Amino acid sequence: MNSILGALGTVGLAVALTFLLILGTKGGGKIKPLGWGATLVLSMIAGAAYKAAGTPFDLVSSLVNDAISLTGDVLPRYSMPGMALTLLVVILWAKLSTRQVAVIGICFWYVASGADGAWGIVADKIQLIAVSLAS
Repeated sequence: MNSILGALGTVGLAVALTFLLILGTKGGGKIKPLGWGATLVLSMIAGAAYKAAGTPFDLVSSLVNDAISLTGDVLPRYSMPGMALTLLVVILWAKLSTRQVAVIGICFWYVASGADGAWGIVADKIQLIAVSLAS
């Protein structure tokens, strides 16, 4: 055995982080609720884990991809980098609860991974972290 959690896998990581985000943003337990920054970082790793997990856990990716297609139909030249920047603006400047940050953060990192450029590089690095944490 080379790690504390054994062979967690990307599916295990994605599910565990989702439960952490659901319960950790609610509060009321023995541990304080997650803060904004921790929620965003955990949602980034969860989004990357969902993308790496494959079927049937790529449902999150499929839902985001459907929303991207719909947006592309309404605004034909609205690119992935533009969508990523828009979601980043919403995350940084809209008044959001930590649960909203978690949901939008997962979506943001899925969009960022398809945006290429700096967004894609950062998303790829986060996916590598998610995969290395899971193995």
